[in-house]
Order: sequence, then structure tokens, then C-alpha cells
Amino acid sequence: MNSANSTRACTARFVTTHSVLSLDARHPLVAKSLVDAQEMHRTVMSGFRGWVQDGDVDARAQMGVLSTWSVDLKAAALVLVVQSRVPGDWSRIPRAAFTTAPDVITVDRTFKAGEIVGFRTVVNPTRSRPAGRPTAEKVRGRRSAHTTPEHVKRWFARRLQGDGEPPTAEDGVVRIGAMADADALGIRMLPTVSSGQRGKPVRIGRAEIRGSLTVTDPETLVGVLAGGLGHARAYSCGLILTR
Repeated sequence: MNSANSTRACTARFVTTHSVLSLDARHPLVAKSLVDAQEMHRTVMSGFRGWVQDGDVDARAQMGVLSTWSVDLKAAALVLVVQSRVPGDWSRIPRAAFTTAPDVITVDRTFKAGEIVGFRTVVNPTRSRPAGRPTAEKVRGRRSAHTTPEHVKRWFARRLQGDGEPPTAEDGVVRIGAMADADALGIRMLPTVSSGQRGKPVRIGRAEIRGSLTVTDPETLVGVLAGGLGHARAYSCGLILTR
């Protein structure tokens, strides 16, 4: 048996809070959040004022805030799921913006090695393009989003973790503590979200991934569930929901 695997915990406990917000997409605040990524970020973070000092650059990470959303345009309904280490207070969102009262749920789950779990996530799958300078300068390339399901599948497959493999690959890619049949994954490209506020344009390519995971390293999986996967976690990417 691999020595690293023999000392790895067979179970790990995940405790967090999920706020499920059902919102009217026609309400001005919700409509603005749908068309501007910064506004959506502000809507999410409005539930967590007072937990950390104003201006803290890593406030979202301190509170473990991750989010994901989906919209039904026919029904004019937005469902926003917010995960956090601390409970959200959604009283700052106008009551008229809600179609039902917020549902705040405590999640307390133990994951076991070998367990199979269903999952859904919306990610910002990116690659690094050369910066146009000599490689000796070790300048980080410009990130650009993958735009095809096949490339997204490869991006996700690089983060899968087989039995006995370390949480971080040799090339620095952080793994997720689980394996999956990459060919069985459901992948859907989603519309890009953007914002042009404050003179710093934001454009975030997104893809939805659904499927089943087989847990290989519960502690690593719990860490990824708590911290998120990939980039743009401040903009409703990276939250992995399991069932």
C-alpha cells in the first residue's frame, strides 16, 4: 500500500451553511445583478456585513462565501445558492425581490473514501496563454477561458485524484480528492458574465459540470468543497454542490 495513502483519513466531516434565495428576475436589483457580475457579487456579499472589518481584501475567503445561481427566463425566476461559514442575513435585499422567504440550511455531512456522490458545479475553466516575453523571465501568461465542452472536460479531468495520488499534482494543479468517469460528465457552456465598472472590465467564461464522484481523499474533497474550485470564486464560480 502507498505510504501516503495509508496515513490518509478515511472520512472527513463537512459543516457549512447554505442560503437558498428564490428571487424575482424582474425586480430592478435582481435584474441588475443578472447583467453585471460586480452587482451579483455585491448582492451575495450584502448578507455578510459586520463579520469582518470593512475593507478587508480577503473578506469573502475569511467567511468562506461561495455562490452559484441559475435563472429560468420563462418564469422570470432566479435561484441563488450561497455557501458560507457564517449565517447570512438577507434583510438588506428588498422583500419585494423575493418570491419566497430565504431558506437557510445547516449542512453537516461526513464523506467516506469509496463513497459515490452526485455533484453539480459552475466553474471558470481557464488556461494560461504566453505573455509574449522570453520564457526565461518567468512571466505569468494571460488567462483565457476554455470555450468548448471537450476542453472543459480535460480541465476538470486534470483535477481528479486517484487512490494514492497527492492533493497537488507535479505541475501545481490542485486536485479535488475524488475520481470520475470523465466521459460520463455532463458539460454545458454557459453565457459569459461581465462587468465594466470602475474602469476594470471583467469577463468570465463559465461552464456547468454535472456527474458522479468517487471519493478517494475525503480531507482534500472537504477542503475543495469549503474553498471552491478554480478561478472567479468571487463571481459565483467554483462552488461544488453534492447530493
